[in-house]
Formats: sequence, structure tokens, C-alpha cells
Amino acid sequence: MKILKKMIIWIVGIVAILAIVVWGFMQTAVFGKDATGERLARIQKSPNYKDGVFQNLNFTSVMSEDGSYWKLLQDYFNKPDNVEPPKAIPTLKTNLISLVAEKPTIIWFGHSSYFIKSKETTILIDPVFSGSASPVSFMVKAFKGADAYQVDDFPVIDMLFLSHDHYDHLDYQTITKIQSKVKKFYTSLGVGAHLEHWGVNPEKIVEFDWWENVKVASDIDVTATPARHFSGRGFARGKSLWSSFVLNIHGYKLFLGGDSGYDTHFKTIGEKYGPFDIAMLENGQYNVLWHEIHTLPEETFLVAKDLKAKVLMPVHWAKFPLANHAWNEPIKRLKAAASDEIKLTTPMIGEPVVLDSVYPNKVWWEF
Repeated sequence: MKILKKMIIWIVGIVAILAIVVWGFMQTAVFGKDATGERLARIQKSPNYKDGVFQNLNFTSVMSEDGSYWKLLQDYFNKPDNVEPPKAIPTLKTNLISLVAEKPTIIWFGHSSYFIKSKETTILIDPVFSGSASPVSFMVKAFKGADAYQVDDFPVIDMLFLSHDHYDHLDYQTITKIQSKVKKFYTSLGVGAHLEHWGVNPEKIVEFDWWENVKVASDIDVTATPARHFSGRGFARGKSLWSSFVLNIHGYKLFLGGDSGYDTHFKTIGEKYGPFDIAMLENGQYNVLWHEIHTLPEETFLVAKDLKAKVLMPVHWAKFPLANHAWNEPIKRLKAAASDEIKLTTPMIGEPVVLDSVYPNKVWWEF
């Protein structure tokens, strides 16, 4: 009995120490901070906030009925070799500082990070340039070649969009390095608390609930629109909102998709704000275990149709191994599902897309 008692005490002690270590790590800056004060008061008034968390428009399961966290863990540690490319991702190095853009010009950096310049206005979406989509640098590392751009490559940014607070869209290291270059941050309700915790001046932060609109200039306005997803950087989910955005700029309509599973909200957005000159839509890092929060490639094309998009530019692929499919499977499946009714542009990292003019479509991923 004495030996058993000592073993129990020893095990409880080890568990307690581990719990303290984990708790301490979770207090570090990279995990951000939940909203308090005026930010929380505004969240609590949102029609999309119920029972202490944000909700999707329709019931959404983060994991399918036949899924489990144990299965996810098994999948994570048993990824096939082809989830990463066999050699470096090919890239072009466009000079972003001297770029001239009479029409909206879009430059993709892999995954969901891209830069838009239209006339003299500069815009950056979901920048992740730390080399990792994780709270620790040795996990979910970027593919070789996919980190061709860094914060120093950027000019002053007039508008920086953040769709939600997941690590592959909101990167602590990138935000802390680039914030001095950014005039305004545009993001979903609650995400501003993370930014403020990381030193961003609250006067530079604009938070949106779904369907809210902000007039930025006489010829630029932004509307936050729904997405079917979730949020959270720690154990708690749904403390901040997730969004897509409609950007009207200099006579063009752009849809900035963020992350979303397929649902009826896309058709509503298309009917209300479409047609769009271009839609940047997630196409990658999907799994049947979390099908309701990420589109499959065939659904990505359906989304573009629902939005009444003239051009589809797939993002959320070719940078991070967040799912178990082959790294280039998403673009292959999307091309197979696409039809001529919507133009599909597939630029390399760093290759400019110019609305009404240049739509790269070279097959560069076959290696």
C-alpha cells in the first residue's frame, strides 16, 4: 500500500507539473488574448454571439461524426511523403515597393497571404511570413521555396485584412514585425484584442460583425460577410469571429474569402454584392473529417459560381502541410472540376495577376 501511495503521489505530482508548464506556455504572447471591456461588450451585442461563443449561420460540426481527436493525431503523425513537394516551390520575386498598378494587381505568397495594389492603395491579406503556421516554430513549417517574401519586402500598407485568428492566417511574428508599416487593420470582432495585446495601437484597428460596412475613401469600401468556420488559438473556441470580405476598390469588386465550408451564405453574398471581378477562395488543406469548415476543390468552383465571380484565384494551398492530401492535389482537382464559364488563374508565388489584363495559368506544380 505504501508503494502504491507513493506511485499515486508521484504521478499526481508529474501531472501537476506538466499542467503548470502548459498553463505557463499558454500565457505567452503568441496565443493572444480574449476580448475584454468595450470589445467584449460589443461582441455580446452581436446576433452571431450566443451562449458565450460565436456561431455559424447554420449548424456546423468542426469534426465529422466518424472523426475523433485521436484519429486526427494519428493522421498528423502518419502523413504521406507527398503532402510536401519533392523540391522547392518555384517563385518569382516582384518588387512590391516599386510596383505600378493602374488596375488592381494581386500577388500571392502561398497559402492565404496575398498583396493587392490598386493605383496608390496597398493592401495585405492574412500575412504569415514567420516560416511556420503554429505557436511553435518547429511545427507546420513552410515548404521549401514558399517563403520567398519577408516583411522587409513590403511598402507601407494602407489596409491589412485578417479573416480570423488561426495560426495560418494570424501570425504573431509577422504582425509584430509589420505593424509599424500598417495604417489600418481590418478584421473580425474579437481579433482586435490579439492585435492590441501585441502592441498595435487600438486606433488603427477596425473590427467588423457580419454585414457591417465601412467607407474607407470615396472609391473604396469594405463589407464583412459570413463564413462557415470557427476560431481559437488555445483550448477555447469561438471567442472571436471569422469572416470573408467584400472589397470595392476603384470600380472593381473583389471577394476575399478567408476560410469557409460550403453553405448557402455564398449564394446570398453573390446575390447581394456580386458579380465579382475576382474571388480569392480557399482550395486546400481539406479533409472529410472536417468537411463542414473547409471546402473540397469541387466545392470551391461551386462557391465561385454562387458568388457570380468572373475570375477564380485559388489560395490556401502550396505552403503549409495542414492536411494529408498530396500538396498539389487541390489544384489538380479544381482544374478538373472547373469549366470555361469562370476564368481560373493559377499564378506562381510572386507572379502578378492584373484585373482585366493578366491572368497567369501556367501549370507549374507538376513536379
